[in-house]
Amino acid sequence: MSAAPSDETHDEIIERWERAAAGWGKHADRMRTFGMPVSAWMIEHVQLQPGQRVLELAAGPGDTGFLAAELIKPGGTLISTDAAESMLEVARARAAQLGIDNVEFKRMDLEWIDLDTASVDAVLCKWGLMFSTDPEASLREARRVLRPGGRIALAAWDEPSHNAWATIPTAALVESGHLEPPDPNAPGMFVLAAPGRLQDLLESAGFVDVAVSTVDLPRSFRSLDGYVSETNDISSFLSTAFEPLPESERDAVIRTIGDLSQPYTDADGSIRFVGRSLVAAADA
Repeated sequence: MSAAPSDETHDEIIERWERAAAGWGKHADRMRTFGMPVSAWMIEHVQLQPGQRVLELAAGPGDTGFLAAELIKPGGTLISTDAAESMLEVARARAAQLGIDNVEFKRMDLEWIDLDTASVDAVLCKWGLMFSTDPEASLREARRVLRPGGRIALAAWDEPSHNAWATIPTAALVESGHLEPPDPNAPGMFVLAAPGRLQDLLESAGFVDVAVSTVDLPRSFRSLDGYVSETNDISSFLSTAFEPLPESERDAVIRTIGDLSQPYTDADGSIRFVGRSLVAAADA
């Protein structure tokens, strides 16, 4: 029996993150610094206490959860999860490097959380819900595993116009005819960006006292080559289209990226963007 389209999409998304994991490991320190303002907002809004049990979904390199792990000592446990085993390997290595020892790692999907009902005190999900094939089901699952009065904090990307650092490489590949325009309704960076979307999803899943805000994130690169190289490393969606191109066509795409980046480029060739993330917190 062939897989349903949603199953095929789910498997394709996981495979993309399996391929991207090495790049996220390579750039883990930079990505941690880039995302720290969002991580700090999330940690502040789950109001952690020693001894609590915290679940991080779609944890990637795990750095947001690792902040939580320090705050729930002594006696607390972080459960760091991701659907991509390669991402979990990156997170395990990061935990060892940082000396985080109160953490359990589990391979787990967003849409079906393999934990008992009412078994955790807080749920974190930074830039993961956008890639769920059923965001509302994922949030219902998050609410199910939260104890009464537990808290959730999550982040999703704001609209494309606020995140040129992410849209320019895609636009260059589309403009060059090497990539179809992304489906705005498919799981992806901006599928939850519409005003009110996050609040509606959280309330539909049964959460209360929902608060949604935004966090601005500086994103800088020393050069155009550095921008292209890092983006290619961390985005398998882009690298799949970019890497097979002949050198002359890759060079043409890079020139287009440079042209589109001119408003953000300084005289020394460095590139500076300011991205924007949505952040949300709520009670179970």
